[in-house]
This record gives sequence, C-alpha cells and structure tokens, in this order.
Amino acid sequence: MTDNALSLLGLALRGNHLAVGEAPVEEACKTRRARLVLTAADAAENSVQRARRWAEAGNVPWAQAPWDKETLGLALGRGACAMAALTDGGLAAALAKKLAEVLPQYQPLCGRLAAETPRRPQPMKKKKSRAQKKPAVPEI
Repeated sequence: MTDNALSLLGLALRGNHLAVGEAPVEEACKTRRARLVLTAADAAENSVQRARRWAEAGNVPWAQAPWDKETLGLALGRGACAMAALTDGGLAAALAKKLAEVLPQYQPLCGRLAAETPRRPQPMKKKKSRAQKKPAVPEI
C-alpha cells in the first residue's frame, strides 16, 4: 500500500535527512531543521504528545504515520521506531504526496508542505568570453 513511502523514508535515512528516535527528533525540532515529524500509529500516547509539542514549538507539521512501530523500524533498519523527523523539505513534500495518493487524510499535509517547499532556481550558464578561449594554433 505505502511501500513507496517507506522506501522514501529509507532513502532519507541513507541521505542523512532523517532524525530517528526521541532525542534526535527533539534536537531537530529545537534547531528548526525538521520539516515533518512522524509518529507511528501504535506509539505510546506520551511519545505522541512529546512529538506533537516539539513540532508545534518548531512550527513543523506533525502527522501520525499509517505504519506501526515495527513496520516503521524495519524500514529504517531498526527493531522498532516510534517517531522520526524528516529534515529535508523536498523529501517531506514527496512523502506527504505519496501518502495523500493512497490515504485522503494526508491531503492537507501535502498541500502545506508543497506550499512551504521553495523551488530551487536553475543556475545560469556562464558564457565563455573570447579572452578565455585557447588559440587554435599556439603562438611562437
């Protein structure tokens, strides 16, 4: 169902764009690096409340993931995972989009993250001036 979204989380972890666990999620929210905070569907109520509070303090969207702790942990190479925070805006928007395609309750989250993710400007190509070009025949 949402295997593509789980794969995206694994990719974020390998790219060092995912904080996994309570202490890293708290640090990512407090330093305002977090772009999306996720909690597992069966996470303890205390963990959910802490994650929500940290997300609100950092002005970050929070969502309850459709996976349980074991499924989320296995996707991230751990036994279990109750919470995680994406620290890349593009990956957070892509994850929300994948979840919204399958589960309609993620549509508002998808819209918010899409609006917050700025488009990267394309770099301008530099033109070579004639002074920089090498002569066809070396001067003697």
